Amino acid sequence: MLASLFKSDDPDAEKKRRLKQISKTLSKARFHFYKNDEVQPSFAKLLYDIYKAVFPAKAMFMAQQDNPGRWKNLAINYSLNDKEREVYEALAEENIKAAAQSAPLDKLDAQVRQNIDMFLQIFNGEKIARIEALYRKLMIFKSFCSFDFYFTLKKFDSSLREGEFTSVPKFEKINAEYIGEDLKDFIAVAWLLPEREDWTDMMKFFKETKGNEPVAQGVWNKICSKINSIRLSRVFEMMIQVITKDPNYMPDFSYNEQPIVDSFIDKTRNDAEKALNSIVLAQQNNKIDGLLEQIFGTTAVERLSNYTSTNSAVYERKNLGSYEYVQPLNYYKAFLLDFVKKDVREFSDLVLVRGTWSTQALSAPMSNAYHALLESSETLLAFDAKIAEDAEVGIRIKNHMPRAERDKEARNIIGTLISDLNDEAKALCVDGAKNLITIAKTTKTLLEDYAKPKGEVIINWKELDKFSDHPIKELGVGVYKHIYLFVQLMQSCLGS
Repeated sequence: MLASLFKSDDPDAEKKRRLKQISKTLSKARFHFYKNDEVQPSFAKLLYDIYKAVFPAKAMFMAQQDNPGRWKNLAINYSLNDKEREVYEALAEENIKAAAQSAPLDKLDAQVRQNIDMFLQIFNGEKIARIEALYRKLMIFKSFCSFDFYFTLKKFDSSLREGEFTSVPKFEKINAEYIGEDLKDFIAVAWLLPEREDWTDMMKFFKETKGNEPVAQGVWNKICSKINSIRLSRVFEMMIQVITKDPNYMPDFSYNEQPIVDSFIDKTRNDAEKALNSIVLAQQNNKIDGLLEQIFGTTAVERLSNYTSTNSAVYERKNLGSYEYVQPLNYYKAFLLDFVKKDVREFSDLVLVRGTWSTQALSAPMSNAYHALLESSETLLAFDAKIAEDAEVGIRIKNHMPRAERDKEARNIIGTLISDLNDEAKALCVDGAKNLITIAKTTKTLLEDYAKPKGEVIINWKELDKFSDHPIKELGVGVYKHIYLFVQLMQSCLGS
């Protein structure tokens, strides 16, 4: 009463008063772990009993440290029935690739999409909640069992050996200052154990996935009950307050909630789509290589000087953009040089210049398309030339490059220039393909007309035979075939 009436305003005095009161309360606590600035062997005995019980679990968790995602996958997979697991496994990369060996691409795509939809429907709110609850228990259990009991216990018995439980240890009381931080660390994992929790589902999980319980459920329930009793007594908090001489100490512990189902769903779907896309890309590349072999006799087609993959890589490394149509534009230029200016020119000159058409309107589409192709050849040369370092666009890009990393405006200018170049490149390829299609259609009509006893489109076929260096049919078929293959090549490269 007198102390309360004449209480000092001195903070140190108030601190000492509170610590004295805490020590008094601690001395009357149910659990006698602390006395006269020393931690008693009874505390070590408590930790040792827990350590001995959970050691198999700790060893199991340590064996899986190299694969942190294993427990997430185990918890989710355990929650699936056989039919649901089949749907999930069908989305694995190796199974999608295996299916691609026997299924056409369109059917494979439809099947993978269907499996993804079925997979998404598996995870309703109830199942997700059950999985997340199981995983939360697993992680709390893992955190508790993985506590370094041995490090703390060795302070009470220096002869103690890790993982050996054949002899009874001889624990001695020690200066409390030696384990202040150990107590804080233990509270951080022990207080995460829910006050009331049914661990049956977790133990069942271990039985079905590992073959046995790492800790017998009855033993684990007793550990949880003991921990809960100690937590309610606040004896550990009072010990730390007295040991650290901090009457305001409060335990700092929290479970870092990491929902696993949503990320698992996203990863499974994304991996399946990546696997499907890789198959599509591989088949597309195989198709492109096959077409290149048929058209050019090689897959190495390099005809451009500046709009190239090498120059594009410079901009890609700096995230400034990229040349998106290097391949199709290369192929287009090669086709113009190798076929349009040779076989197509020979056939076109023959039928357009020397041929007598029944009506001018029939020859106009082919004539216009042919001259457009010749003009595009010059346009393509000019396009590639202006990107050179000493040319119009090349100079602008070169001047802005030194400032691109720190100047947003310079980055935007370069990005716009590259984007404009890509638009031009695509337009050249698309327009060229359209003109070639026009020539191919007309060529097909002319070949049919040539096969007739008397031409209806061109009326002087017999006369043209005299002027042709090659058989007209053979020449026309070659032109049509190569254009047909080239248009397929452009469709594969441009995705249209």
